[in-house]
Amino acid sequence: MEYSGVKIDWLGHSAFRLTAGKKVVYIDPYNIKPAAPADIILISHEHFDHCSVEDVQKVLKSNTVIITTAAAKDKLRSVWPNVRGLLIAPGQSYDIDGIRIEAVPAYNMNKFRSPGVPYHPQQSGGVGFVFSIGGIRVYHAGDTDIVPGIEQHLKDIDVAIVPVSGSYVMTPEEAATFVKMIRPKLAIPMHIKSVVGTEADARRFKELVGMSCEVAIL
Repeated sequence: MEYSGVKIDWLGHSAFRLTAGKKVVYIDPYNIKPAAPADIILISHEHFDHCSVEDVQKVLKSNTVIITTAAAKDKLRSVWPNVRGLLIAPGQSYDIDGIRIEAVPAYNMNKFRSPGVPYHPQQSGGVGFVFSIGGIRVYHAGDTDIVPGIEQHLKDIDVAIVPVSGSYVMTPEEAATFVKMIRPKLAIPMHIKSVVGTEADARRFKELVGMSCEVAIL
């Protein structure tokens, strides 16, 4: 789809490509086909369905910039020496060729792999990304629940890309509550049709968001 001149391609699961003019940004490429090379690759955390060396290699070029967490860098050690790699943690930001990229917290509040052990612990340093491209402000949530104070980081969001599958991330109900809290102009559900989550989750999310904002199921 195109939004305000920015092309937004959902590549499956939580993977997206945003294109504005000649600038190409990928987020969490996973199970993608070789495509337009990346100027910037954003990787939210180290889990296999977000940090895939094989998929990163499909869109690398000599001057690609990868921005990711310390834990994900360890998985990318085979490509890291060949690119401009930048580490990021919640609260940090970079300006890359006119694109400002900020990291916000992303972790679980109520999704556990065993009692007291969340799938995405806060201390692991996972992030969501807020960045401006082509004149719009985009938020990709990564794998997260609604974490305390997150709305303070998410003012004036044009496009919010949020997980809706439940299990490891927000349920459709939680994601709808979240979107009503941060009030983007457009919301796009993700984390579906691959590892977990279905189109029914996306449709349920859209139904619950109602008239609060536009919802696009890609």
